[in-house]
Amino acid sequence: MEDEQVRTRRRIIKQAIDLAMQGKWREAVEANKSLIENYAAGDVDAYNRLGRAYLEVGDYDQARQSYSKALDLDQYNVIARKNLNRLQRLGGAAVAVAESPNRVEPNSFLEETGKAGVATVTHLGAEPVVASLVAGDKVQLKVEGKKLVVQNNRGDYIGMVEPKHAYRLIRLMSGGNKYSANIISNEGIITVMIRETYQDPSQLGHVSFPPRGFERIRPYVTDRLFRRQLDMDEENEEDEIYSGNGGEEDMDNMRDESPGFDDKNLEV
Repeated sequence: MEDEQVRTRRRIIKQAIDLAMQGKWREAVEANKSLIENYAAGDVDAYNRLGRAYLEVGDYDQARQSYSKALDLDQYNVIARKNLNRLQRLGGAAVAVAESPNRVEPNSFLEETGKAGVATVTHLGAEPVVASLVAGDKVQLKVEGKKLVVQNNRGDYIGMVEPKHAYRLIRLMSGGNKYSANIISNEGIITVMIRETYQDPSQLGHVSFPPRGFERIRPYVTDRLFRRQLDMDEENEEDEIYSGNGGEEDMDNMRDESPGFDDKNLEV
């Protein structure tokens, strides 16, 4: 009997994590509530997952209660404390998040030479929008003149891709290339992983992220770490591009070094 309960508990935990990875947050709420009510009344991780799911559907009161319960169970729990701070930044206004039908794959976080790289987001938007972002969130890239704007899935402004990547990506996007983007970190500095998903034939030979000395594939999130996340939950150049002065020559002379980040930055 005890073994059956353990198996059932593990099955519901896996289900809750899978639902979160698929962006099915309302179903994730129910899965975690069922887990807590029937098998894990004192499980800190379950309350953190429930808090994350409530946060994603815009129910901030319930999210606060869930994270507060996690903190009651473990007063040193970093995940709960960070998210309670995030909820404080969000204030009382809920920002409902449309559920995404697309599964966020861990390979979205591989920095693959030439095809993907990490960029910092600058000139951040409204605090409630920025504060709602967590690692793994899909975001959109939109070209606006000489600026590469980052938006959430509702079209809300988040910020702009740093110029040293924006110049090149704008040129390639104008030539027909397509890109996906995911939040890597929102710990004081917002970083995104940008990945080339389609290369237009006219851009053959033009790499999106030039290599830095040697070929490699660098993982920013392993499958295990991403699941753990769901378990919880150049000033002159910049002035030119954001004032509208950067030109084609500037693009070719840009330095192509991505900032380095540690996996520990991905913890919510």
